Amino acid sequence: MSRENKLFGDKAFELLKDLERSSQTIPAFDDDGVRQVLEEIKAIFEENVAQASSYNSSGDRSLWPLLNYRHAALQRNKRCLLAYLYERSKRIKALRWEFGPIIPGDIKQALCEPEVQFFNNYSKSLAAYMCIAGCSQGQGIDLTNNLRPPKSLYIEVRCMEDYGKFELDDGELIHLKKNSQHYLPRAQVESLVRQGILQHIA
Repeated sequence: MSRENKLFGDKAFELLKDLERSSQTIPAFDDDGVRQVLEEIKAIFEENVAQASSYNSSGDRSLWPLLNYRHAALQRNKRCLLAYLYERSKRIKALRWEFGPIIPGDIKQALCEPEVQFFNNYSKSLAAYMCIAGCSQGQGIDLTNNLRPPKSLYIEVRCMEDYGKFELDDGELIHLKKNSQHYLPRAQVESLVRQGILQHIA
């Protein structure tokens, strides 16, 4: 068995390990790594097609082990690649719940164009569902609020940056200036807390 055959699947496994080891919310999409895995899948498939043709003409059963080995390597590469894409899609969905319908700029840079489109489509689907879920009350329900059971309806927060005016549901305007502290309805400011604009003072 050649040295090249022993290395089948290494790059696909690397993709998953790098994603797991990353300390970022979601690391940059590895275009080169994915392309290398796809090229390896294509090369393995073409080798197997050529060898299968040779088997059909010669009937040499000694070719079977290598055919089966290459097929297993091809299937493993596909599973690793799908696992990589699935894990990234799970993290992209989590972004919608954590940050709302707009991806922070630094995180958006790590996504490829199809992933940004996936986020937008998921966001629209979630928004449509939340609108339907609350139709009996005449308004939608924001399921992204209160991801943990609230201990109180109001929370004390500190503003971490100059945000400007923020209007509450009752029409009251709050001026959010850096280092100012406020006692506000949890449901209305939780998204700002998740974005890091406000800090919950325990």
